[in-house]
Amino acid sequence: MRTPDYQRRVAVTGLGVISPVGNDVATAWSNLLNGVSGLGEITRFDASGYDHRFAGEVHGFEPAAWMDAKAVRRSESDIHFGVAAAKQALTDSGFVITDENRTEVGVVFGSGAGGQRLMIDSYKTLHEKGPNRVPPTFIANALVDSASGMIAIETGAIGHNVCIVSACATGTHNVAEAAEVIRRGDCIAVISGSTEAPLIEVAHAGFGNMRGLGSPRPGEALETVSRPFDLTRNGFVLGEGAGGLFLEDLELAKARGAKIYAEVVGYGSAADGWDMIQPIDHGTGSARAMKMALDRRGVPGDEVDLINPHGTSTPVGDARESEAIWTVFGERSAAARRSLAISATKSMTGHMMGAAGSFEAFATVMSIATQTVPGTLNYRHADPACDLWVVDETIEIPVRYALSNNIGLGGHNGAVIFKRYDGD
Repeated sequence: MRTPDYQRRVAVTGLGVISPVGNDVATAWSNLLNGVSGLGEITRFDASGYDHRFAGEVHGFEPAAWMDAKAVRRSESDIHFGVAAAKQALTDSGFVITDENRTEVGVVFGSGAGGQRLMIDSYKTLHEKGPNRVPPTFIANALVDSASGMIAIETGAIGHNVCIVSACATGTHNVAEAAEVIRRGDCIAVISGSTEAPLIEVAHAGFGNMRGLGSPRPGEALETVSRPFDLTRNGFVLGEGAGGLFLEDLELAKARGAKIYAEVVGYGSAADGWDMIQPIDHGTGSARAMKMALDRRGVPGDEVDLINPHGTSTPVGDARESEAIWTVFGERSAAARRSLAISATKSMTGHMMGAAGSFEAFATVMSIATQTVPGTLNYRHADPACDLWVVDETIEIPVRYALSNNIGLGGHNGAVIFKRYDGD
């Protein structure tokens, strides 16, 4: 354990991703840049009786390539996705965990809901086959923090280990809190991120009855179902997957010659205290989180060039997030100014729930590293209630600072800011 230094610089040196647009960094990033949608007809269950039959599913994923085969059989997709994204990020970083350093490498990796499928399957077994047939391993693998525990087992990282849960803001909070763990001196490096596997029928039905799910534009392909900030938006679409970011002390990363994607420089967290579903009027909770992220280490608001927003494609949610952005960034937010770019990647992945923030952190970091911003798919009709520069095709622009913003059910708001690494 080291002495806390709250000005300690934290670098992103590794990335990993399992998602509807690809199961590795190169594929996912290429698809985001090329506007390739990961949305399609639901195959996880029979959705023929539902009005909304679309989702962002992960395809071509083999969990046994990432985990012990016995552990795969006992667990479910949220753990599989999380371990894979975490291992990708660790490998990408080039950091080697050894017996000497493993207590200084932590895991801060969350999930919004954990192993719901295991719980449902075990409940069915209880009533169909009796209590003696319920698997004794299901509880340990169905907890919300099961992924963080399995990542430690699979990687050997046995330092600080927590799972932060804040619904759809889970990923943002885990990545940002991981950076604070390093500054606090608990670890020299952290495997951070989040995972989610929400594509189960009861969840789909619940979100449908909540009137949160969207439909494609009339007469158009289902890929248009998610259209953040567009005037015609009418709801979100569920997605699944995981994102992993390997964070470490910048000075130690430089000393070992690591590739540095970006720095983590700002973090804000605030509650609405308003409603379990709807965001507060004017998005004041989200605005406070973004303002905190700017203020924590003095990030100049006029140098934030990009926001990857929550942008779920709901009528109320997108409008209130737009108000929050205006509250924090003022006239720079206006579409006509073309000063603050908005890149809403949920247009291609759907809403990955607890995994959204970590996947979007990956996209934000890649925008900084490549100075390239993915377009927002399906954005065609500007909404006066969302007066933002929503980038509708991939562009190359200078990105100094970029902010990733997420808003969770229950009024949880999180914002994390990344900075271009300039080599010093």
